[in-house]
Amino acid sequence: MKNHPTPTKRYHLLKILLMASTSMIFTSSFSANAEEADSLVDALTGGKAYLDERLRLETVNEDAKALNGTATTLRTKFGYKTGVFKGLSGVIEFEHSAELAGGDYNNGINGKGTYPAIIDANHTEVNQAYLAYTGIDKTTIAAGRQAINLGNQRFVGTVGWRQNDQTYDAVAIINQSIKDLTAVYGYVWNVNRIFGNDHPMGDLKTKTHVLNASYKGIKGLTIEAYGLMINLDALGAKGLNTKTFGLRASGAQALDGGTKILYAAEYATQSDYKINPTSFTAAYYNVEAGVGYKGLTAKVGLETLGSDNGLIAFTTPLATLHKFNGWADKFLGTPANGLRDVYGTVVYSIKGTESAMDGTNFAVVYHDFKSDFGDVHYGSEWDVSVSKKIFNRYNLLLKYANYNADTWSSNTKKFWVQVAAKF
Repeated sequence: MKNHPTPTKRYHLLKILLMASTSMIFTSSFSANAEEADSLVDALTGGKAYLDERLRLETVNEDAKALNGTATTLRTKFGYKTGVFKGLSGVIEFEHSAELAGGDYNNGINGKGTYPAIIDANHTEVNQAYLAYTGIDKTTIAAGRQAINLGNQRFVGTVGWRQNDQTYDAVAIINQSIKDLTAVYGYVWNVNRIFGNDHPMGDLKTKTHVLNASYKGIKGLTIEAYGLMINLDALGAKGLNTKTFGLRASGAQALDGGTKILYAAEYATQSDYKINPTSFTAAYYNVEAGVGYKGLTAKVGLETLGSDNGLIAFTTPLATLHKFNGWADKFLGTPANGLRDVYGTVVYSIKGTESAMDGTNFAVVYHDFKSDFGDVHYGSEWDVSVSKKIFNRYNLLLKYANYNADTWSSNTKKFWVQVAAKF
């Protein structure tokens, strides 16, 4: 393992393309086209306040635990976005989550290890606090604590499913000078994780560089090149110090009769970076194909997080992991033998019927999990959800995950009931 593999020609190609043009998608609230206020006072007082509430009941039945877990939590976000004065604007956002009943679950800091994990601890914190400058043509500079979602969030995301967002203390330069290309460089010095400030790993000090390019100049196709160089300070996290470079192409092509063909292909390579105790190289790839017709979308795909001879695997520690590899969250950390996920998804959305069912979405997902190295069958999972939008402000959600273990973890069933509102 200490004999470091020689980088392949594909690795060099990815790196060259990445350095040529880079970008990141930030979930910030600023805009270079926002109307300028007449004075600083007008910008500060003429902004917009917003409120986001989310009430959730979550239950977990896990064979490996003697007791079932139940959590009822309410997450509240309250924020204020200023106006723009001489190119400057800002956002301040507070987040609070509270247990409303019970507490019969392991939230990561309450010591209830006999219960299944539901990582939604009580917390109150500044979720976002940043300044943005848009005074340079087609360029935005943002600095401070902010939500960051890179592409489809497979490598960098806010983990928005949990009641405590993962946000980043970072600076970013976002440029759109080239037509159809968004280019960004980001530097992150702290990751505010979902565990909260009371958890020993709730904040991760880091010196992380993020690069991404997104080009949409070809009809029906988006091409992304990205790079992520993670350098964590905590001694227990040094094994996650990695450099990753990748390419992704995705899109849709409309056919006669209203049918759409959907497609995506992605490849990335990862190796150790800075003070990582293990030298390794591992690959990631994802291929996906599907079809859409009116409100129905069906897709099949294969995602592989590779392994270096079964000793260490490709990792994505800053990702929105709940979006990938099953809602039961059995693969939040990649097994040393890697992970090969064959999946299928069917989604049906009701709209345009002028009935009470408009805004209702049904989803069914199936996963079959194996190792990348050794071809060991881990298990399989069924996921089902029903959601309903009401008046564009409210959202109701029922969600269920059923993981059937073979050689990895244990049988797990999870169920959620959620009501959310935004003002």
